[in-house]
Amino acid sequence: MQNSWIQRFSLGLVTCFLIFLSWVIAPGEAWAVNNPELLPDTVTPVVDLANYLPKLQQENLIKEIDEFEQDTGWKLRILTQFDRSPGRAVINFWGLDDKSILLVADGRGGNLLAFSIGDAVYELLPRTFWIELQARFGNMYFVRENGQNIAIAQSLETVKNCLLQNGCRVVPGLPREQWILTLTTSIIGGIVCGLAAIPRKEGQKFAWQWVLILSPLWGILFISFGIGPVVTRTSDWLPLLRNIMGFLMGALVAYLSPIVNQPTTSKT
Repeated sequence: MQNSWIQRFSLGLVTCFLIFLSWVIAPGEAWAVNNPELLPDTVTPVVDLANYLPKLQQENLIKEIDEFEQDTGWKLRILTQFDRSPGRAVINFWGLDDKSILLVADGRGGNLLAFSIGDAVYELLPRTFWIELQARFGNMYFVRENGQNIAIAQSLETVKNCLLQNGCRVVPGLPREQWILTLTTSIIGGIVCGLAAIPRKEGQKFAWQWVLILSPLWGILFISFGIGPVVTRTSDWLPLLRNIMGFLMGALVAYLSPIVNQPTTSKT
């Protein structure tokens, strides 16, 4: 009974957290204004109103987007804005449809990137993919270190590669910051497991009953948050090995802590 209650509570907590993320940074699809005068006279897949893209890079992006659309049928578009936005005018300007992906780079908010995605795209790239993509390349730290143009280019390249692979459930690649987070949750999961295994009865060496009771907690920390994000984003075995070692070290330290803290008796 207690094991089932803890499991339901943990799953509910994770679900609430994911729902909160989807509300806060979900890709935007609505446009409140309509300023067609801000758009150029000739149709181009890149409209750089904020001047985030150097001229040479913009020309290369236009060429790559046109070739990608001819080869695959997916319509990629880039809009950068800062002071004013063309808003709904881009729908008719580009003829956005179910196979369209619009990347909007706007430096006025806390995150540089936003996406407007056609319904057909969600079959290959789910909503969680876009949330993670926005958080990885559009956050202020990444933009500050790499620049707006790199954030735009890398996010667009990630989308292209995933479309060519017939879809991605998560954003490929494991940034150092994300790996550190997975390592931290692995260590915390090990500590919880080690504390649960501490003997509580005389003559007992390993409290396996408590390890099973608390398995939903340390299992979510280690498997879901420590191992899952690594194996789904990279085939490199080194981050996985480090997380496993972190879990074992955390469990061992927590399990041995009562033995180390026991007062020693001196013989006279």
